[in-house]
Amino acid sequence: MPGDSSTPLHSARNDVSAVLLAGGESRRMGTDKATLLFGDKLLWQVQLETLQKLRLKEIFVSARIDPPWRHDNVVFVADVPPSRGPLSGLDASMNRMSTTHLLALAIDMPWMSKTYLEFLCTQIEAGCGVLPKIGDRAEPLAAIYPREAAIETGRALAGADFSLQSLTCHLVATGKLRVIPVTQQEAKFFRNLNELADLK
Repeated sequence: MPGDSSTPLHSARNDVSAVLLAGGESRRMGTDKATLLFGDKLLWQVQLETLQKLRLKEIFVSARIDPPWRHDNVVFVADVPPSRGPLSGLDASMNRMSTTHLLALAIDMPWMSKTYLEFLCTQIEAGCGVLPKIGDRAEPLAAIYPREAAIETGRALAGADFSLQSLTCHLVATGKLRVIPVTQQEAKFFRNLNELADLK
């Protein structure tokens, strides 16, 4: 069972890319979440370092505009306007990636464990990604999508339903995502920072 051990990946994964989804408007927070201090680091540093430790082939940052904190070795992927939130970031990244799978991670999920993400990477299959689920609710902002899901993300953007819950439900039904039940112990990884009070 995945946990918080520090067991490293011994080699880089050339089959998985990652996208840090940082394009939210942070309305409830009232300020850009990416630049909030979380512990002794800014939120974007926490999340980017988590992804870099996975030694994936490439990392994207999805946002409405190119963030000033982006590193040179991280590729900016702009939402095609009008932005439809995380759905736009997923679609844009899938159309840029050079691998078979895309790991998505939200900027406001700083309790996510590197070890848990490593575990998810071991669960992917050809043409099929993995979708963590807590009870009946999917966690699409810490999931791995197959390249083949770009068909569905494109259709969703062209339609009227931009919900990732709807999208992932369809991807599960068509065999492009496999549900990974989240244990009670693992649920803490999926906490979100939505308000300043969440930092306490």
